[in-house]
Formats: sequence, structure tokens, C-alpha cells
Amino acid sequence: MHIEWSTFVIQLVAFLVLYLLLSKFAFGPLFGMMEKRRQLVKDQIQTAEASRKQADQLLEEQKQALQQTRKEAYDIIEQAKHTGSKQADDIIHAASAEASRLKDEALKDIENEKNKAVAALRSQVGAMSVLIASKIIEKQIDEKSQEELVEHYLKEVGGNV
Repeated sequence: MHIEWSTFVIQLVAFLVLYLLLSKFAFGPLFGMMEKRRQLVKDQIQTAEASRKQADQLLEEQKQALQQTRKEAYDIIEQAKHTGSKQADDIIHAASAEASRLKDEALKDIENEKNKAVAALRSQVGAMSVLIASKIIEKQIDEKSQEELVEHYLKEVGGNV
């Protein structure tokens, strides 16, 4: 193999000229576009990462808000149960007090009616005593018969009380 130096040099010069032309007009813009594309991809990755972090943060905030809402709902339910229980106790207490008041009034009414009945009986006993006395005078009985008659009428009156 024999190398022709003249052809070799011409090819080497042509290659260098082509390389210089390509580096000036092709490689520079090509590498610039590739750098811009690399930077664009890098920015998009960073934006996506920031968006993911923000989404994670919003998700955590929503979870906390939901948890807080559940706690508030539970507290409201517990308070409603407590209030309902207290109201039930108040109603029972009021009903018990009303029943006690009605019972006391009924006992007072009974006592008043009893006193009226006793007063009526006393007036009847007085009337009977007068009747007995008039019968005694009419019959003119002895003292022993008079006592028996009084006891008999008192028993009748005592049995009606």
C-alpha cells in the first residue's frame, strides 16, 4: 500500500475546512438547540417536582381539614347528647316536682274535706244530742237507760265517721 501524500494532504485540508464550517454553522446552533432543549426539560422537571410537592402539601392540608371537621362533628354530636340528656333530666325533674305539688294539693284538699266532714258530723252530733235529750225528756227514763241511749247514738255517729 502506497500512500499518496498529495491526496492525503488535500483530503486532510478538506476535512479541516469542512470541520471548521460545520462547527461554525452547524455544531454551534445544533449544540445551542440541544442546550436549550436540555434546559427546557430540566425546567419542566423542576416545575413538575414543585407541582408535586405543592399537591402533596395541599393533600396534607385537606386531610388535616377533614380530620378537624370530623373532630368538630364528633364534638357537636357529644354536646347534643349531653344537652339532650340534661334536658331529659330537667323534664323529669320538672314532672316530678309537678307531681309532688299535685299530690300535696290533693292531700290538702283531702284534709279540708275531712275537716268539713268532721264539722258536719259535730253539728249532726249536736243535733242528735238535742234529739236524744228531747227523747229522754219524753220518755223520762232512768239514768242507766240514758247512758245506754247516749252510747248507742255515739256508736252510730262513730260508725259513720
